[in-house]
Amino acid sequence: MWIYTIRRFNLFIITLLILTLIGFNILRLDDSSAWAQTSFFSGWFTYLGQLTSGNLGVNEYGVNMLDEILRVFPATIELCFFAFFIALIIGTPVGTIAGMRQGKPMDTFISSIALLGYAMPLFWIALILLMFFSLQLGITPVSGRYSLLYEFDTKTGFAFIDVLASNSPYRAEMLENIIQHLILPTLVLSIAPMTEVIRLMRSSVSTVITQNYIKVAHTKGLSKFQIMIKHIIRNALPPIIPKLGIQLSGLFTAAILTESIFNWPGIGRWLLDAIINQDFVAVQAGVITVASFILFANILSDLLGAAVNPLVRKEFYALK
Repeated sequence: MWIYTIRRFNLFIITLLILTLIGFNILRLDDSSAWAQTSFFSGWFTYLGQLTSGNLGVNEYGVNMLDEILRVFPATIELCFFAFFIALIIGTPVGTIAGMRQGKPMDTFISSIALLGYAMPLFWIALILLMFFSLQLGITPVSGRYSLLYEFDTKTGFAFIDVLASNSPYRAEMLENIIQHLILPTLVLSIAPMTEVIRLMRSSVSTVITQNYIKVAHTKGLSKFQIMIKHIIRNALPPIIPKLGIQLSGLFTAAILTESIFNWPGIGRWLLDAIINQDFVAVQAGVITVASFILFANILSDLLGAAVNPLVRKEFYALK
């Protein structure tokens, strides 16, 4: 396990170095910047030194990018966390049912719905839900993260944590308002990873149920529910854990569009505004931050998958 971890850590460092090359070249797109006037390698080494000290740069308006990242990134993490959580709690049992009913009408129905959800454009789903739930029924707010009527200290940037830590007498109302604003963007953002979780879980379960220990469990007289919980899900989940980390890249990509539609004050909308305004300093800061976070999450999911599933490590050593 230690050798596997060290190799993954080395991969993380090498990929980060490649990522810094991308960020540095984004800065050099502005011909009037000091970065474009310096030689490539000397400028890159200077850029590396700034990144290691936590300096993401200052744009032409004098705005510190690290402060901006700390302001907008928690909102995106919060949105993606709840979207991924919904994808897991719905996709896991639905995918398990599809895998156990493989080839039957239930499997066909679930697979068709999942494929339809994956194929539908995200912006179209978002607009349909907005029109129905917000404009016609008035159940959910149209946009924003929370109502401006409520004021609380944003110490961490995570709305749930900040509200729970506040001493406001309207704390319950604020939490309810935050949840109302979170419902639609979370549901929209969770559709794509949910369909992928269903697909992965269906494939893994269909493999597990053919194993001999499942047949032994049936002969012991265990109920279908006991077999599903103790044997099927328990053995089907570990192989897909490393693959779940890959979904984060797609999740953050979809978050850019979701945040724009719902006016969510996260790094996705902030990055889009930076691209429109050709603020290359902000663009490289956002790219470095988001890509580093996704890379770290992928490495972490690989290590977690290897920890709970020794077969991953065996396959890794077999490829050497």
